[in-house]
Amino acid sequence: MSERIIPLVDHRRSLPLPPPQAGSRGLLADALGRPLHDLRISVTDRCNFRCSYCMPKEVFDKSHSFLKHSELLSFEEITRLARIFVAQGVQKIRLTGGEPLLRKNIERLIEMLAGLRTPEGQALDLTLTTNGSLLARKASALKAAGLQRITVSLDAMDDTIFRRMNDVDFPVAEVLEGIAAAEGAGLSPIKVNMVVKRGVNEQEILPMARHFHGRGVTLRFIEYMDVGATNGWRMDEVLPSREVLALLRQEFSLQPLQASAPGETAERWAHADGGGEIGLISSVTQAFCGDCNRARLSTEGRLYLCLFAHAGHDLRGLLRNGAEDDAIAGTLASIWSARSDRYSQLRASGTALPGEARKVEMHYIGG
Repeated sequence: MSERIIPLVDHRRSLPLPPPQAGSRGLLADALGRPLHDLRISVTDRCNFRCSYCMPKEVFDKSHSFLKHSELLSFEEITRLARIFVAQGVQKIRLTGGEPLLRKNIERLIEMLAGLRTPEGQALDLTLTTNGSLLARKASALKAAGLQRITVSLDAMDDTIFRRMNDVDFPVAEVLEGIAAAEGAGLSPIKVNMVVKRGVNEQEILPMARHFHGRGVTLRFIEYMDVGATNGWRMDEVLPSREVLALLRQEFSLQPLQASAPGETAERWAHADGGGEIGLISSVTQAFCGDCNRARLSTEGRLYLCLFAHAGHDLRGLLRNGAEDDAIAGTLASIWSARSDRYSQLRASGTALPGEARKVEMHYIGG
């Protein structure tokens, strides 16, 4: 077994901004013809969990330097950028972190984003991903502010395993209470994401499936990914989705479903007895770069074009240096039209990737 090497460096670097395209209002497509449809916005780089696959405690300890509040995008800045993105094709916004519910007054941001409309006058698909630790107390307020749906990260039903994985001794019962509160508040359909790490929690696949069967909750199993550089990722710790599916089919009758939308990351399966849906996200073993339509806005306003990127474009600088909306839209058009990122496909083909060891951390741009 190879030794883990965890680098202690800050990889939050900026790429130079290209000249803005003139007259660039309207829908965008990248160099591979992929539209801009989804925007994921990280609202904080902080989290109250220390999951080993995302923010391992030995790196993100008391001496770790998180961003200052002044470095974060304000709610007004986020909303302004989101409005520009929506004018150029974005129809779905997901708030992430870190743990987004740690951002003070997050409900106010949700209210502001919920007021945005597409050029056709449609409301956005507005959702949020959380570890569920604060969800029980916030679910009703989130719904009242305009949040439509929610995704909860939950990696085990067994309390001992869950406490070990979050590494802060947080009980699974409180996350389940949060999911129940979200159901009661009408934040549906609810999705529950389980990151499967071989040798750590694969024994929890069937207990998770049993618990959420018939509950109206979509359970999704995610391959342990090589995001960032601090989680000590190794391929032998990945449990391929095909093995997860084989295990599930030992107990459940599952039928394949069509993708729900272009750019869907999950392979969808339905319980034959009508007991709900299961998703498999195979970002390591089955690359889905071909129709990726997602952009990511980091906590401090850098635009990342891929979850596995090593640097982003500084949009906060444009905002705070007085750029007009048209100039920002033109810069966004120049960035997206040049996009050719397809990290997972290249990784699968064995192609060497420039800057691969310097990928940005997941907590910084969201999953």
